[in-house]
Amino acid sequence: MLVIVVENAPPRLRGRLAVWLLEVRAGVYVGTYGRRVREMIWEQVRSAIGEGNAVIAWAAATEAGFQFETCGANRRVPVEMDGLRLVAFGPEAALPTEGGSPRPNRRSGR
Repeated sequence: MLVIVVENAPPRLRGRLAVWLLEVRAGVYVGTYGRRVREMIWEQVRSAIGEGNAVIAWAAATEAGFQFETCGANRRVPVEMDGLRLVAFGPEAALPTEGGSPRPNRRSGR
């Protein structure tokens, strides 16, 4: 099983994903492919995501039963702890912008 979720993705990427995978909800794509095809699809996502973000999850022989990767700016950041991949939820102000500096805090206007 393979699942890709995209947010703020360009229409061209969404159309390309719909060729390979079934879009079960807006921005949520599922399918069943092997490693080589999965890596090819993910490379397409990484190169075309633009200002958006994406996550891919697939069945794997791990303790959790799956693996995942992310691309693009997002508050949810994968971390490894005691051999398990978990997700840390960081502050919105810590998200990098294209220049590499943190985004301004929307609430305080900084």
